[in-house]
Amino acid sequence: MEDLAHAVERLTEAGYRDDFRAERDGLRAVRSGRTYEPESLVVDEVARFEGDSDPDDEVVVFALRSESSDVRGTYVVTYGTYVAPADAVMLRRLTPRVGSRAARPDRARR
Repeated sequence: MEDLAHAVERLTEAGYRDDFRAERDGLRAVRSGRTYEPESLVVDEVARFEGDSDPDDEVVVFALRSESSDVRGTYVVTYGTYVAPADAVMLRRLTPRVGSRAARPDRARR
């Protein structure tokens, strides 16, 4: 099964080269320096990973792209018990978009 490191590597090789970080105003694409409203990004894929020893130790990887620019990148976030407040807000704002396209949150991987 694919692990977190391999998922990020695969997505990077597929062109998702930027890294998104949660900020107060939205998701910042680190390389480009631009901040996006989560609702403006297309969710192409979601991969969820659970810890082997603790099911509450969960990480999700979003493959995101902007239709208004050439930015494509990944957003890796811990969720569940340990989610940071800014990430919790961004997860809520991205989640309604997950049902579209290839994004399937139920594709759990370990």
